[in-house]
Amino acid sequence: MAVTMNDVARAAGVSLKTVSNVINNYEFIRPTTKQRVLDAIDELGYEANLTARSLRSGKTSMLGLVLADLNIPYYAELASDVMKAAWQRGYRVLVEQSGNEASHERAALQGQFRSLTDGLLFIPLALDADQIIESAGKKPLVLLGEFVQDPRLDMVLIRNLDAAAAVTTHLLSAGRRRLAVLGAHDGDTTGTGGLRLTGYKAALAAAGVEYDPALVVPCDWRRDGGAEAIGRLLDSGVDFDAVFGLNDAVALGALHALLVRGMKVPEEIAVAGFDDIDEARFSSPSLTTVAPGRTEIAERAVDLLIQRIEGKGGAVEQPEAAFSLRVRQSAP
Repeated sequence: MAVTMNDVARAAGVSLKTVSNVINNYEFIRPTTKQRVLDAIDELGYEANLTARSLRSGKTSMLGLVLADLNIPYYAELASDVMKAAWQRGYRVLVEQSGNEASHERAALQGQFRSLTDGLLFIPLALDADQIIESAGKKPLVLLGEFVQDPRLDMVLIRNLDAAAAVTTHLLSAGRRRLAVLGAHDGDTTGTGGLRLTGYKAALAAAGVEYDPALVVPCDWRRDGGAEAIGRLLDSGVDFDAVFGLNDAVALGALHALLVRGMKVPEEIAVAGFDDIDEARFSSPSLTTVAPGRTEIAERAVDLLIQRIEGKGGAVEQPEAAFSLRVRQSAP
């Protein structure tokens, strides 16, 4: 018969809750109590003995990665890059989806998921910097993405503003003057969407092209969001000759909707995206986009996190990855 946590509790002379707290690495347990539980786990051969041994050594050789949704192509490809980088450095990766929910993000910072890892790579979308710092505990943490930027936190950044300006400048240099932006709200200045919108505005200003808020169309950052936004834009009668989707999923949805509505791409309307997901190369026409340095982001984030795990402190680091423009058929 399999050994249970109740068996461990009886052997150690503690409550079931205490056994659970030890296994989940709860901080406020007396060392003598913790040792009795660990000894009972080893003696009985409880199936959590790997966890017990990791508690003894203080190291699991596991990194955590918390992101919103693996159905978002960029996140799925980033997770793959993180896993490769971690594997090459002797670590494995546990992945948790937060669903953009504050409670899920907080649970990943505090709960069992956190106890199974030596450090965490975290893409927050619901918690702010103060909430993250309050919930993060003692284990190392490195942020990815730009929703939260704070000088107290290690993070690896995309050059969102410069990269969005580069896409916009490319469209303008091809003679486009009415550039619709899908996935932002007029007035956004922070977070990924706000930074990319700011880059778009800066490029317009540099080219002497007036900014028109009617060309900024909010939508979810998914294919169906991009398709729906294009439908609204076309039905509104607003004139436009180019589309900049703030991620590739939005741009690909927009591209599909334009073709369904009988528009010629790029002859009538050019389309560009951001992220350079693998699908962008194989759409028809293939998608012009920004490659934000995803592999570099993964490798630098993993290196920085392992550096913190190994006790190499120092000043907070916030490196930026290099980006490149991928010019393809949708916006030559």
